[in-house]
Amino acid sequence: MPSYTQQWFGNIRADILAGLVVALALIPEAIAFSIIAGVDPKVGLYASFCIAVVSAFAGGRPAMISAATGAMALLMVTLVKEHGLQYLLAATVLTGLIQIVAGVFRLGSLMRFVSRSVVTGFVNALAILIFMAQLPELTDVTWHVYAMTAAGLGIIYLFPLLPKVGQVIPSPLICILVLTAASLALGLDIRTVGDMGELPDALPVFLWPEVPLNLETLWIILPYSVALAAVGLLESLMTATIVDDLTDTNSDRNRECQGQGLSNIVAGLMGGMAGCAMIGQSVINVKSGGRGRLSTFVAGTLLIIMVVFLDDWISRIPMAALVAVMIMVSIGTFSWTSVRDIRKLPVSSSIVMVSTVVVVVATHNLALGVGVGVLLSAVFFANRIGRYMKVESELDEPASHRTYHVVGQVFFASAEDFIAAFDFKEAVERVTIDLSSAHFWDITAVAALDKVVIKFRREGTDVTTLGLNEASTTMVDRFGVHDKPGQVDDLLDAH
Repeated sequence: MPSYTQQWFGNIRADILAGLVVALALIPEAIAFSIIAGVDPKVGLYASFCIAVVSAFAGGRPAMISAATGAMALLMVTLVKEHGLQYLLAATVLTGLIQIVAGVFRLGSLMRFVSRSVVTGFVNALAILIFMAQLPELTDVTWHVYAMTAAGLGIIYLFPLLPKVGQVIPSPLICILVLTAASLALGLDIRTVGDMGELPDALPVFLWPEVPLNLETLWIILPYSVALAAVGLLESLMTATIVDDLTDTNSDRNRECQGQGLSNIVAGLMGGMAGCAMIGQSVINVKSGGRGRLSTFVAGTLLIIMVVFLDDWISRIPMAALVAVMIMVSIGTFSWTSVRDIRKLPVSSSIVMVSTVVVVVATHNLALGVGVGVLLSAVFFANRIGRYMKVESELDEPASHRTYHVVGQVFFASAEDFIAAFDFKEAVERVTIDLSSAHFWDITAVAALDKVVIKFRREGTDVTTLGLNEASTTMVDRFGVHDKPGQVDDLLDAH
């Protein structure tokens, strides 16, 4: 990973331009998410400023954009409606503390349990949600809006083809500038950023939440804070994985947990709502050339400067221009190869991916969708690994001795097949169970071994087990009963 200084100053021009584009895209999003949460637009704008700037310094993933998000806003609705803004600010601070604790205990490393199919489903679902979020701006509008949106998409995709200049200036920025100028010059009566809500006229200030500091307050905000912390970390770590792939670099996930936590604490103390990483704006940043922490810092700083000091100009940006940018993001985010190659991929991978997409899109709950995907991945994995267990045997007739050779993984998914592989009615004097090529993973596997040994002994057969590896031996010694006479009696009585 590049040095911290290199992460800041290794890509100055492109980071500044990319940050400008992202700042413009953040404004309507922050306002819209504030409206969803049921709070004043400045709450979302202040949050986006604080979270972006703090995460630029403290986060573990350069070039990733963090701000107020829709997934987090949806979780705040009931709290705001029942208890008001001050309890939301307190919940935001507690959310940050929980996320810092998660980072300290290195919970970011749990991302290794999220399969590629789940990540792909998550990405595709977000791409669909980003596109769907633009539909209200394209419904019941005049033809001018469709023309402006189409022109914006044309600029975004064609401008990069121009020699030299096309690769220097981000095309989304050109789209916003050109369409704003055209809208003003033609005097078009179309929806603008200013129509979404009143922009703040002052910088955020330190604001301790005005709530009673007692257990009652804690029990009110704790369920919301836990949910916000979980969804925020999940979306941030998934977005970090995507940006890792886009930039071919690595991120520090545990530092990202702590950085997200610190940024939420600052946001809550500055009058802002909780937030996390944003896949749409992160993709805009990377596609516009942003690679370092400077791009995230510029995005947050320019956001607050523009909405406070340039609000007259910012309010005139047509929403059609930003819709065009977000459609570009949804198209660029969606993994088209996952659809094209769906017949080539294993059926289980396709089911996990599609299930994740369906659940996220249907519920708008990212955590639930990813949870379903992870659960299905685990079930398919357990089923697949369970099939690799086999038991072969050979009979030494003169000695009336049969040897069973167990190969593979014995755990809850293969325990029944393990038991079924033995012939307990065969008339032999001795049985040897060779476990040198097997591994026992859980108490279900140990219970299966107990059952096999005890059944043979109950039939009058002398049983010997051999070859257990060290880890399996530890498991069997701790939880097994077949070599503990007193416990064997208890087990037999239970049957």
